[in-house]
Amino acid sequence: MENQKITKVIGKILLWLALTGTLALIIAAFYQASSFYLLIALPLILITAIGYDRFQSKHAVLRNYPVVGRLRYFFEAIRPEMRQYFFESDLDGKPFNRRQRSIVYQRAKNERETVAFGMQVDPYQQGYEWVSHSIYPKKLSGTDLRVMVGNHQCSQPYSLSILNIGAMSFGALSRTAIMALNHGAKLNGFAHNTGEGGISPHHVKGGADLIWQIGTGYFGCRDSEGNFDPALFQKNSRRSYVKMIEIKLSQGAKPGHGGILPAAKNTAEIAEIRSVQPGTTVISPPAHSTFNDATGLMHFVAQLRELSEGKPVGFKLCIGSKQEFLDICTAMLATGICPDFITIDGAEGGTGAAPLEYTDYVGMPLLDALAFVSSSLTKLGLRKQVKILASGKIITGFDIMKAMSLGADACYSARGMMMALGCIQALKCDSGKCPVGIATQDKSLYKGIDVTDKKHRVANFHKNTLHATAELMEACGFGSLEGIRPEHFHRRIDTTRTMNFKDIYFGAVAG
Repeated sequence: MENQKITKVIGKILLWLALTGTLALIIAAFYQASSFYLLIALPLILITAIGYDRFQSKHAVLRNYPVVGRLRYFFEAIRPEMRQYFFESDLDGKPFNRRQRSIVYQRAKNERETVAFGMQVDPYQQGYEWVSHSIYPKKLSGTDLRVMVGNHQCSQPYSLSILNIGAMSFGALSRTAIMALNHGAKLNGFAHNTGEGGISPHHVKGGADLIWQIGTGYFGCRDSEGNFDPALFQKNSRRSYVKMIEIKLSQGAKPGHGGILPAAKNTAEIAEIRSVQPGTTVISPPAHSTFNDATGLMHFVAQLRELSEGKPVGFKLCIGSKQEFLDICTAMLATGICPDFITIDGAEGGTGAAPLEYTDYVGMPLLDALAFVSSSLTKLGLRKQVKILASGKIITGFDIMKAMSLGADACYSARGMMMALGCIQALKCDSGKCPVGIATQDKSLYKGIDVTDKKHRVANFHKNTLHATAELMEACGFGSLEGIRPEHFHRRIDTTRTMNFKDIYFGAVAG
């Protein structure tokens, strides 16, 4: 034991001597303007690195193998990039494969988006999906694919595009990213969901229509104690560019999980937007404090509708307990209060940061949830009063049509819009080091986004995706959005059996 202590002391002395010698040689090289001293310093630099790793106690690999261990950590650091750029096929990659990412980039840039030499997916593989075309294609009566949101209790219904920007807050996204999204939405006439972080100045600079999302933190409409402030909500909800209000109950990537805004990220600007004290840690609890049951939720919907002067009000959730959603439907009947819309976020929805258990194992997938919600509302005679919005990996026209076949009236795309901005799926959203400046508050990174250029890419992605949707609808003989039916969509169950969506989803619901 005593020998080990002596060895450790000697090692540290040698390490400091090597470090001191290295610094001396570097200084000499600088003042003498000679590379000779640097050549002499190289062995000392190596000895310093090896010596440090030998005597640190945090990493066993580096302690035992100081040279090879460093190589191991280097290759581990670049593993995602190596896999994406050198080994990943067009159908690999998660959560979006290269083919999906490429179609977004091509449509955003108005580039050629056709593919050559046939399909790459295996149509005999379990899970393969397709839609039945018609030998009698129909011409759509109009290419303006929109739906009116607002039931008889709403005095300011809103004409909503079937594809809109999903909920992403300023704070999660940079100011330049938010501005580019908003300008793009204005250019092509679709809506921009603010996310639960409140209405920032960057959400309004482009002049697009907003869907204001109200989360459990009540950012932008909270008092000093974090409770809902009716007067502040009334003031902000009556802004002309706020077209709809969405109460967030849960989100697909982390349903039932609250959030924390660390004090370090709570800048003066963000604090003003969210109506909180700057430099303090702010908690978004898992549940709302304004209500605690289905009846309370309905009364909150009615309150927000009244305070906003009759604008459409709905809520967003990821389906968990089916009975809890049925309780909400029962409360609609009992109170006579109907939301104007319900947003269904699938478990495959994205977020900047979430615990692994929530991201991978909590919540109902989007298609299952859409079928359940639509069927439940229909059985209770509520479906005509409530529009359904879908959120969760919506990228292509086929994705939009699949969602609509199971009950969606319109869709959100969040990560698709991020890719239109230039997202490369680096999977660093939770680090604050997004390399393209989208999911970061680092000025040196987000200044790389040219709003003047990126706004057109966002608008192009929306325009070209809707154009593809319209073409696909015509090829299938759907003369209108209402003509998109589940029996036209199919999935391979195994190598010899296929089923259509009506039998898969509504047969299961009915049973």
